Amino acid sequence: MLKLLDIFLSLVHLLIIGFNLFAWIWPATRKAHLIVAGLTLASWFILGIWYGWGYCPVTDWEWSVKEKLGETGLPNSFIKYFADKMTGRNFPPALIDRLTLFTFLAAIIASVYVNYFRSKRKQR
Repeated sequence: MLKLLDIFLSLVHLLIIGFNLFAWIWPATRKAHLIVAGLTLASWFILGIWYGWGYCPVTDWEWSVKEKLGETGLPNSFIKYFADKMTGRNFPPALIDRLTLFTFLAAIIASVYVNYFRSKRKQR
């Protein structure tokens, strides 16, 4: 049962990451993207005040499951864990954190543009 929960939480993680990076592209998901991105930022920076910068409750839950499954030495970031697992490499955590932040910020900037500036230009 724990293994299924581990797989489920990994899928949830990947869906959230994909949504945060790409949901601004389609008009039907643009508003939802702003909401989910805002919640992600709140988790990283508001909850991060108490739990550490970049805090993600899904990562917390998943690491709890993985520890019960016997995994040790888990990194702070699910993205680092997944990148290492998929490639067999050991990426520097700072590199993964920077790439995560920059790509997420680029998605937020694109989302704000298509939600507010591009739509207002079309209305003129």
